[in-house]
Amino acid sequence: MGNFSDKLALVLVTLWVGALWAIGYVAAPTLFYALQEDKQMAGMLAGRMFNYVAYLGIVCGFYLLIHRLLRFGTPALKQGFFWAVVLMLLLIVAGHFGIQPILAQLKAQAMPADVMQSVFADRFNTWHGVASIAYLVESLLGLVLVLHAK
Repeated sequence: MGNFSDKLALVLVTLWVGALWAIGYVAAPTLFYALQEDKQMAGMLAGRMFNYVAYLGIVCGFYLLIHRLLRFGTPALKQGFFWAVVLMLLLIVAGHFGIQPILAQLKAQAMPADVMQSVFADRFNTWHGVASIAYLVESLLGLVLVLHAK
């Protein structure tokens, strides 16, 4: 594992999974705790951070898939690492391009009221729960990457 592409792969695993964990389980909860009086602001800031993490994950994930295929060839398709990255990418795409637009639409429909004070609160909570579960699964798959990165 002496070449640059291998070292870059390790750095990208660290960056991606570290960002997932730091934003999802440290920064976002801290925002909501610190901004208890302004949940909309906390949500907006957390949403921006999750947006950055999604794009970071897409870039890192595609690099890791290509790197694995180039390094191991078709046997890469039999590796848990490879499939963990594939599942993480699918979760990112579903969350960022599927679920997040639904949440944004519900927020927009509730305007000028807070979505949690509107008739859309139940649907918002349901979709937010789906997004949270997907994020948790992605975070756990990230643990697979950390443990099997080489």
